[in-house]
Amino acid sequence: MHSPRDLRRRIHSIGNTSQITRAMELVAASKLRKAQERALAGRPFARLLYRIQREATTRLGDFTHPLLEKREVTSRAVILIAADRGLCGALNSNLFRLASDLDPQSTVFITAGRKASQFVTHTHRQLAAQFEYSDSPQLSEAKAIAASARDLFLKRQVDQVQIIATRFVNTMTQQALCLDYLPIGEVKIPGIPPEEVQPGGPEALFEPNPAAVMDYLLSRYLDLYLYQALLNAKASEQSARMVSMKNATDNADDLVRTLTLEYNKLRQGRITQELLEIAGGQSD
Repeated sequence: MHSPRDLRRRIHSIGNTSQITRAMELVAASKLRKAQERALAGRPFARLLYRIQREATTRLGDFTHPLLEKREVTSRAVILIAADRGLCGALNSNLFRLASDLDPQSTVFITAGRKASQFVTHTHRQLAAQFEYSDSPQLSEAKAIAASARDLFLKRQVDQVQIIATRFVNTMTQQALCLDYLPIGEVKIPGIPPEEVQPGGPEALFEPNPAAVMDYLLSRYLDLYLYQALLNAKASEQSARMVSMKNATDNADDLVRTLTLEYNKLRQGRITQELLEIAGGQSD
């Protein structure tokens, strides 16, 4: 049985931990709102880019481009987007489980986030490049990562590029996904249904021609696709951390209540015992 002093120390220690996890929960909630706002702010531009590309695609004919070339896959690159820090539940482990299923001999990794780099290093896999991205991902950060993956594909060092990242569904749900990135298949933007961007209105005029416009837009499409993936990953990270810290706070509060009840029972028992001893001494 614990002594009252030990119980008081445990209650005090767990109470301090509860204050820390509650503060981290509030910080994560604030960052989550900002991440969601940034993701929504970029959707109008994404819709416009998608609409232009779909309109140009209908007039391309036999258009070819190195980024569209499909090859037999003997080697691949994977852009692994994970969190910079832990304390976000199973978010990182779900991503790493997907990455672990890939053949380490034929797969090279481009990492975004410190946890992703640590995973590749600790599992002795091939690391082609590593990047970090901020709590508010910038398009310039996405461009740097996309350029690294594009160079590997165009130089034929890899035959395929995929993205392993987390898709933000809602506050309680985040999905770890493996997405095709290169070669470019059907042009689409993450999170935007095709029915929202059906070509319409007056006929568009492309100068100098649809093929030249498409050649320019493909690289921008890759940048935007990766930018949206970074925004989703950051929103997922903050959401998972907020939920994880809330659960930790609730568990700490429950434990404090249990220990306080045990402490009060022990204290009451000792007081009762002392009263009985006093009463017994007086009767003697």
